[in-house]
Amino acid sequence: MYFKQFYLGCLAHASYLIGSEGEAAAVDPQRDVDQYINEADAQGLEIKYVIETHLHADFVSGHRELAARTGAEIVFGHRAGATFPHLAVKEGDEIHLGKVVLRVLETPGHTPESISIVVIDTEVSNLPQKVLTGDALFIGDVGRPDLVGSKGLTAEQMAAMLYDSLHQKLLTLDDSVEVYPAHGAGSLCGRNISKETSSTIGEQRKFNYALKPMSKEDFVRMMTTDLPEVPAYFTRDAEINRAGAPALEDLPRPAELSPAGVNKLQQQGHVVLDVREGARFGAGHIPGSINIGLNGQFASWAGALIALGTPIIIVAGDLAEVDEAVMRLARVGVESVKGYLGGGMYEWDKSGFAAARVPQIPIDELHSRIEESADLQLIDVRRPGEYASGHAPGAVSIQLAELEKRLPELDSGRPTAVICASGYRSSAATSLLQRHGFSNVSNVVGGTSAWIQAGYRVEGATGAQCS
Repeated sequence: MYFKQFYLGCLAHASYLIGSEGEAAAVDPQRDVDQYINEADAQGLEIKYVIETHLHADFVSGHRELAARTGAEIVFGHRAGATFPHLAVKEGDEIHLGKVVLRVLETPGHTPESISIVVIDTEVSNLPQKVLTGDALFIGDVGRPDLVGSKGLTAEQMAAMLYDSLHQKLLTLDDSVEVYPAHGAGSLCGRNISKETSSTIGEQRKFNYALKPMSKEDFVRMMTTDLPEVPAYFTRDAEINRAGAPALEDLPRPAELSPAGVNKLQQQGHVVLDVREGARFGAGHIPGSINIGLNGQFASWAGALIALGTPIIIVAGDLAEVDEAVMRLARVGVESVKGYLGGGMYEWDKSGFAAARVPQIPIDELHSRIEESADLQLIDVRRPGEYASGHAPGAVSIQLAELEKRLPELDSGRPTAVICASGYRSSAATSLLQRHGFSNVSNVVGGTSAWIQAGYRVEGATGAQCS
């Protein structure tokens, strides 16, 4: 058996290629599909099936393009309601690839149509060796149950389904069976996903908090409490995947714009999206632009922070970064990029337009400010669980996804510093604050990780201080 995991860190997304005796299946492919075709060719495999474990909400799949280019059949769980020709599978159905058997388990709970794929290499054994769990079971976590509210099912109903899928299906597999999920750490499809990208049923039984012995009622209560906000683009992406997305090459290419052209469109409501890393953004950027760097989970944050359908202008370091930004935005269904600043900030400065700046302060300077100034407004934009695990003294917890709607809680006239884990999310937050009139804003370089490593005082969940 040939088996390969493709892991896309910027989306925390895992996809797979499985093959035997010249035949292969791609599972949960990302939107840009060349790598699967190239890998199959290199291994002497023909992709016969494109399998989706569910209707993904956090990215746009390339299933239709991959099928069109290879002649493969698209496979969904029978409850998906996909609107194009496909093979609808149910519990116990099997797909054969040479001597490999892919057996379907219906595992609803994250979504109603979710399936898991049990992998059996009959040359080794007739017993399952691997299971591709989609978003039902992650490493260290399980899938969120609240992403289909608009379809008439409550989070409580979905969580109850998930409990049954875990305990009546996945946990009946042998402890040695390897677990391969569709997402890793950073995905908003879970709350506590591990950085590991594979595990075993036995390891998850021991260490996954959601698989600890508990009643269904307790599980439902746990899974539906304190859920993070669902990004607006999730519902749209699921519907794109139900219908199938157009090929990437069919998307219109953004226009090259002059500084004057960018300025005019910005005044008309276009969002200027600066994709450079935080230090370069801080050194000089177009006033009112949003910074979401390509060096992090760019597409996910762009989908979460920019309203659906908003026309976008890209500011990047070079043309290669523009192309990368456009492609990565398309992976989450953001196809509203209208143009980019030709020549980047060099041309903007040369044309005489004003540039804004964000001071980048190290943690020792933040420490001095905390000690010396009672007026400093320190905002921690990590998620609540991260904040609770330890934060700089006096930091106010407002996670990045909720920052704009919680602006009334803040004082735009006070000196403000923003901190996250490393400086990536905090740079995005400073750009949002500047857009809303905060004029004295600083970004903390290195974030809470550097603060803790330096040995500075930390406040924990109860407010107790430790060194």
